[in-house]
Amino acid sequence: MQIESYFQQIRDALAACCVLRASNVTYDQRGAYEGFIRGELYFVDGSVLHFREAVDTELTLDRLMYTYQYMAATKVLIFRYDNTGHHKMLNLSTYPHHKHEGSEEHVVASSAPGLTAVLSEIEGLVQLPS
Repeated sequence: MQIESYFQQIRDALAACCVLRASNVTYDQRGAYEGFIRGELYFVDGSVLHFREAVDTELTLDRLMYTYQYMAATKVLIFRYDNTGHHKMLNLSTYPHHKHEGSEEHVVASSAPGLTAVLSEIEGLVQLPS
């Protein structure tokens, strides 16, 4: 798959997100199959998702690096998924993939979710204004 096709999948996921209010996303194509995406997604309750992905799509979709940090409107961490190798001592079964829940210190094993899965999780957390 060409990187532009993956970028379009991300655009489509953002367009389909029912709780997204605004976004600021940069797509950086670094070859036919490589790219970097970064952005901020603003939700209707004031929460925000900061994310980055370095992606290679030549053989399979390979997210070489990712971070999805979801913050409440009060700037308190709700969760962060990433694959930074800084928690090797915890012996997580999914290392280097992990999730911070509610604080930097609370780290749990996690699969490597994509942005679509993270958006689905956020949709379940965001309270729609009445």
